[in-house]
Amino acid sequence: MKTKYLISIVGPTAIGKTALSIELAQHFETEIISADSRQFFKEMQIGTAAPTSDELSSAKHHFIHHKSIKDEYNVGAFEKDALQCLEKLFQDKDAVIMVGGSGLYVDVITKGLDHFPKVGSNIRKKLNKELETKGLEVLQEQLKALDPVSYNTIAIDNPHRVIRALEICIGSEKPYSSFLNKGKEKRNFKTITVGLTADREMIYNRINQRVNIMMQKGLLEEVKGLLVSKDLNALNTVGYKELFNYLSGEWDLEFATSEIKKNTRRFAKRQLTWFKRNENTLWFDYNVPIEKIITQLESHLLV
Repeated sequence: MKTKYLISIVGPTAIGKTALSIELAQHFETEIISADSRQFFKEMQIGTAAPTSDELSSAKHHFIHHKSIKDEYNVGAFEKDALQCLEKLFQDKDAVIMVGGSGLYVDVITKGLDHFPKVGSNIRKKLNKELETKGLEVLQEQLKALDPVSYNTIAIDNPHRVIRALEICIGSEKPYSSFLNKGKEKRNFKTITVGLTADREMIYNRINQRVNIMMQKGLLEEVKGLLVSKDLNALNTVGYKELFNYLSGEWDLEFATSEIKKNTRRFAKRQLTWFKRNENTLWFDYNVPIEKIITQLESHLLV
């Protein structure tokens, strides 16, 4: 049986992953699976930098805007759906492209889900109470003390992720990170990971520019339309929560915009920390000629 390949494109936000994925999909005459958990939701277009209609028509995409923010959808459901999709695609494709900046969602496809010990529900209840009364920062500091590896790699601004990591740390008396990458199921395809990067100043400049473009495209209007749903978990994310604070009168628009830039830069830093754990990633500068990436990929596909 011929070996099938998943070409996984990773890197910090705003680095150019979408454009590269389309070029590679066209070259290899294949399709694209999105592993960007924020782009699953059809109500979130501008703030997630989802592919435009032109980009979507340039190559067939899967898992873009296929869910509503009101739907319950988690990494386990994505693993099941994406593996089924890959199985179908590999019937007549030798390679499929996967692109996304959500490290956990990338890893669940390439490596499988991690298995965690069961812990008492009272721990989560207590942590949720602390979140309400003391705020997220207190929980973040607790995680930093118990598991600095997770503190530096998970979406630290997402209270659900912080609480999940903390409940495992407390309930098992072991770091959450110690349960990662243990006893994974083997995949029936090989993964080649391509990483895009740049020096930190360039990454930050691209992020700042992207936020400015988002605001020009109507991000504020998009967020206004979602105000009634602001407490949903899907909307507790960079680009939306800051503008909710503006709309509630807590911040002025200039400050809210600057916070989006700052929090996105922090997110990009965590992305790089997460993705650089994979020692087999083929890293390229963000503006390298596409031909160089294709040449390297084809040499690996022939192995």
